Amino acid sequence: MRLADRMDIIKHSGTIAMAERARELARSGKKLYNLDVGEPDFDTPEHIKRAAVEALMSGFTHYTSSLGIIELRRAIAEYLLEKRGVEANPDKEIIVTPGAKHAIYCACMATLNPGDEVLILTPTWPTHFTCVEAAGARVIEVPCGESYRLDEEMLKEKITSRTKMILVNSPNNPTGGVLGVSELKAIADIAAEHDLLVLSDEIYDEIVYDGFETRSMASFSNIRENVILINGFSKAYAMTGWRLGYAIANETIIDAMNRMQQATTTCPASFIQKAAIAALKGPRECVRRMVEEFDRRRKYVVKALNEIPGVRCVMPKGAFYVFPKLPDLGMSSLDICMRLLEEEGVSTTPGIVFGSCGEGYIRISYATSLEIIAEAIEKIKGFIERYLRM
Repeated sequence: MRLADRMDIIKHSGTIAMAERARELARSGKKLYNLDVGEPDFDTPEHIKRAAVEALMSGFTHYTSSLGIIELRRAIAEYLLEKRGVEANPDKEIIVTPGAKHAIYCACMATLNPGDEVLILTPTWPTHFTCVEAAGARVIEVPCGESYRLDEEMLKEKITSRTKMILVNSPNNPTGGVLGVSELKAIADIAAEHDLLVLSDEIYDEIVYDGFETRSMASFSNIRENVILINGFSKAYAMTGWRLGYAIANETIIDAMNRMQQATTTCPASFIQKAAIAALKGPRECVRRMVEEFDRRRKYVVKALNEIPGVRCVMPKGAFYVFPKLPDLGMSSLDICMRLLEEEGVSTTPGIVFGSCGEGYIRISYATSLEIIAEAIEKIKGFIERYLRM
């Protein structure tokens, strides 16, 4: 049987593939150190779970508006205005989706044509590449290095008559880098000058350290109508399995995304939307405590990695990843990660899946206990020292 040609474009997820192989080894009895998946190791806060249970028990289990219930869209609008300085009309400029990934997919399908070019600041989450390519558009990487810093001149040089969109992910997966206000403004000015769309994945916006100042791309008035802001509940509220995200954009784009959602998933799960309201309107202490613990792990893992001969690891400003540069071991980043997993039981993610500039790096998630992190880094140290001697 011949599959559709588009399946030559849509590859298996590089991040999920490592996690699946790790699960196989775990089932065989091998002790594993999971530093691969970007999933907080905290339980979803009680007040959020309680809201979902109450919704279920009250019979709130049927279809909702394909845009999401208006109460949640209003709560999102209030959150954005208060926390991010972004105004959005909950009736026409917000859509709630089953996960932020689906919001990205709908946004790309709604706005990109075959042959369009999308300038993607890399390294970045592999889903960004896949959704752009699934829409028939072409990915143009704009390397931002291990610290995820904007090269403004390079961005300008990459613009052609086919450029349709700039894709930004700050705080960044995989580097943990965060673009500063001046860098974001530069992107806004370039987008305004060339009338480009900006898809801004801000899923880690609550996880920033050391008081680092940043802004939402949608807060710049000169490109507000051109921005598609993507966010969700997975990271800040430890709700990865709940699958709930949202997008903010102008009325025309949201209407197009809504049509995509109607044709695919109809609407997000009803009772989960009630839980999301509780997340946005409930106590913030749970988020603060989680970020404080991530901060503790961040400082430990960077120090420990930089003590390994030949390893260089930049201190991240946000998210819960580090992106260390490894010494030359005579292997690709994919080979290194597979051997680390098979030989040491340490599951990480190869840098190459985050873009061509990621070769030579691996992504480590510190969204796991400090005890596991410490043992895993000792394993990584032994692995590197062993192969450096060969």
